[in-house]
Amino acid sequence: MSTAKDLCIITMDEGPEAGVGQGDLSLVLAGAELIDLLAVRAVSLDGHSIVPGGPYEPHDELVAEALSELIRQLPYESVEGWLWRRGRDLSATYHASLEAAGQLTRGRRALLPFGNDHLEVAETPVRRRARSRWEAGEPTLLALAAAAGVVATRDEEAGGHRNAAVVEDEAVATVLASVDDAVTELEAVRQRRSIENAAFANVWRAP
Repeated sequence: MSTAKDLCIITMDEGPEAGVGQGDLSLVLAGAELIDLLAVRAVSLDGHSIVPGGPYEPHDELVAEALSELIRQLPYESVEGWLWRRGRDLSATYHASLEAAGQLTRGRRALLPFGNDHLEVAETPVRRRARSRWEAGEPTLLALAAAAGVVATRDEEAGGHRNAAVVEDEAVATVLASVDDAVTELEAVRQRRSIENAAFANVWRAP
């Protein structure tokens, strides 16, 4: 199981009332994929550039897909470029994969942001594994979830914030910082569009 899939499960378990933004989640999932590829040395970072590594045969189909999309010629892609390119609609891809594998079920929880027929996490060994990582306070998973808008209850009670998890690996920390920047940029774009749309509507309403 991949960190990205674990993250999907955690966001559905912990964040339905908060309405985790699917654009935000897509960017964070792309970051989670990159972190998994770093862990197995399928890639490395040269500053902020993603450098393809040695041969690796992933067991997860979406990690394999991510690996196949790496740019393997100079100039290598930046982490930021990867997040925006790979992250496009990635949350929908992961939800579909989890549902096809029987990890999600159709439910009736009114607050889940997945349409009229809502998806819920099935009680499976996969969910238990994701919960185990979450409850153990794994720093990388906590940081990714925080970037997606989910904060562990224990961290909220302790006055924590989205950067509370301490990650010691420099490359992973670089990816997490880029994820935070991308999510912030996406929110800025949303706000700018909201202001522009409001201004346009006011023009039409004006006498």
